[in-house]
Amino acid sequence: MAAAAVAGGSVHTLGVSTALLYRLPLSSSTLLRAFTPLATPRSTRKLEWRYGAARCAANVAVSTQDVAPAISGAGADEGLKQTWKASIDFKFIRENKEAIATNIQNRKCGGDVEQVVQLYEQSVSLNQEVDKLRAERNAIANAMKGKLDASRREELIEQGKQLKEQVSELEVELTMLQEKLQMEGQRIPNMTHPAVPIGSEDVATLRKEVGSQREFPFPVRDHVDLGLALDLFDFEAASEVSGTKFYYLKNEAVLLEMALINWTMSKLLPKGFTPLSTPDLIRSTVVEKCGFQPRGQNTQVYSVEGTDLCLAGTAEIPVGGMYMDSMLPESALPLKLLAYSHCFRTEAGAAGSATRGLYRVHQFSKVEMFVICRPDESDALHEELISLEEELYASLGLHFKTLDMSTEDLGAPAYRKYDVEAWMPGLGRYGEISSASNCTDYQSRRLNIRYRPAAAATSPAAPPPPKGKKVKASLPSPRFAHTLNATACAVPRMMIAILENNQQEDGSVVIPEVLRPFMGGIDVIRSKASQQ
Repeated sequence: MAAAAVAGGSVHTLGVSTALLYRLPLSSSTLLRAFTPLATPRSTRKLEWRYGAARCAANVAVSTQDVAPAISGAGADEGLKQTWKASIDFKFIRENKEAIATNIQNRKCGGDVEQVVQLYEQSVSLNQEVDKLRAERNAIANAMKGKLDASRREELIEQGKQLKEQVSELEVELTMLQEKLQMEGQRIPNMTHPAVPIGSEDVATLRKEVGSQREFPFPVRDHVDLGLALDLFDFEAASEVSGTKFYYLKNEAVLLEMALINWTMSKLLPKGFTPLSTPDLIRSTVVEKCGFQPRGQNTQVYSVEGTDLCLAGTAEIPVGGMYMDSMLPESALPLKLLAYSHCFRTEAGAAGSATRGLYRVHQFSKVEMFVICRPDESDALHEELISLEEELYASLGLHFKTLDMSTEDLGAPAYRKYDVEAWMPGLGRYGEISSASNCTDYQSRRLNIRYRPAAAATSPAAPPPPKGKKVKASLPSPRFAHTLNATACAVPRMMIAILENNQQEDGSVVIPEVLRPFMGGIDVIRSKASQQ
């Protein structure tokens, strides 16, 4: 996996090959179902605003000290300038401010609902005042169309000038007030599902547990020791080339990465998903609209110096951006997308044995599920996504548990989030390998992803229109869609679980049976010395 090649403080390349080594073993009928046409997003995009939305918890993973300065968190001052606008329902906030204040408290995150309500009421009042003055100006303009004596006309002209000045001054004040309202409104997190446990990560509730911890009759090694003995990784060379928390995959580890990606695709494409491969570089505005802070003080996103581009930390960002400013027909929903991507995370403060080896790295490959749907579908689709994840990991023979995460562990976009934690015997603990989040309309209100409901059938009792009179068709009002995301396969964490759980006493590792057709016939990874 190639890191950014840097020389003289300039980024020369950030591209990484996305080619797959082996063809997916799918039937022609499955392929025909998988590659059905996507609902086409709008080809024109408007990037008019730019102000980072606040996040409650880190859900993209920061240390830039080990990478070249050309990729940095610089540009925080630019984040203070608002260049895009979220369609926040301020009426809902005003009418539910007590519930929203409690939600903010439960999540232990930023956001001042009282200030938002105060700014909104001031904005409404000032807007009404501006409208009143505009109406007076219009009345004066209409009065001047009639016959008037010179003194009366001069009087009306003077009144019109005064009103124009007042309106201009108030419009400037209103614009500044609305920008402040937008900034504060974007700090309000999504609402929370009533079943979500309140508190820290420790109070997360168990949804499901699969399998049990394997009993080992020999001393267990972690994936780092296993991988070095089997010549699968090179952390030392990667540290010299790119910095700490980078790595080279070698030999069977490369095949295992591709096998995991292809196997995941082959399992999920028949479930109605459409495959995508996404860009690595994303405009910072798109990152912000998805609920992340690319240039804030505590950002966990790499920004490319001198540009408005960021390295994507997760595929949900470029996939969500693909449908930015789109009006989708209801018939296209739910839209189920399966994205293969590279992910880049700064992972600041991540050190120690708990993050050893592949557990926290700056760059990795991932397959992500992303869904756009009607509001009434999102809860059921959330359950479907986590069930698909559980099915995948069970078929790999992993022991894992699924947790309904607590309020303090939710990022600002998430209404509800499930985490899957697999047992990693070499590390001696459970480690997160996946999550699935329902973001309801939080992201779609920022990305402007809407759908138009199908028109209701005409009532047979409705009287026909008068003969010769044209009746204008009445289309249903557009609605904001809901978005969901779920990690199908984050390669490094999956490698850890597979290597550590399938290790043998002689240091070899057995490949899970479902992956063997994608490994070129390899069923066991053995020491290179034993093969000579």
